[in-house]
Amino acid sequence: MFNTIFPKIHKEGYKFLAISILITFVVLFFSKFLGSILILITVWVYYFFRDPERYSIDNDDYLVSPADGLITDVSERSGPEELRLENITFTKVSIFMNVFDCHVNRSPLGGTIEEIYYKPGKFLNASLDKASEENERNYFKIKSSQDNEEIIIVQIAGLIARRIVCDVEQGQELKQGSRVGMIRFGSRVDLYFKNKKVLAKLGQSVTAGESLIASK
Repeated sequence: MFNTIFPKIHKEGYKFLAISILITFVVLFFSKFLGSILILITVWVYYFFRDPERYSIDNDDYLVSPADGLITDVSERSGPEELRLENITFTKVSIFMNVFDCHVNRSPLGGTIEEIYYKPGKFLNASLDKASEENERNYFKIKSSQDNEEIIIVQIAGLIARRIVCDVEQGQELKQGSRVGMIRFGSRVDLYFKNKKVLAKLGQSVTAGESLIASK
């Protein structure tokens, strides 16, 4: 119960929380009204960086969601040019995370990270389709430990986001639902896959590591 109300936070949040607490205490000495507002902001900072435990289905016949948020696109698209996959057609599912969603991203299946590629870019609204090509982003190519199928996760920074955090490295083995990183302050995650039936629906709210996106 305690961990549900007060989940642990991602390591990226420690400095932001410390700064917010310090500023709040200082301002409270001068203005209770402004201090009260900063208390609410501090609470929001804590919950933005929350990193709760998630419980995956532990079955690689399924892909679980890599992010919390709202599904904004389900379509057939060419693979990312950055990973030399532009001539291959994938199913792409886009998940938009607003500033109230948990921003820790997770692996949709168990497997090995074959490639990680970071590309600097702009900070357009992450809900826009062109954000996939113009915004700051980070690519993960993961090979399934079950059938060697490859999936792609793309972390896309948003209008407010200014840093993508990667918590894994090339060659690392992942379990389904393992943490791979986070994006600070509003963003999107795209998931590319082949040869699977889409279970997720446009407009559906999903939970990272738990909600089912696709199946064999």
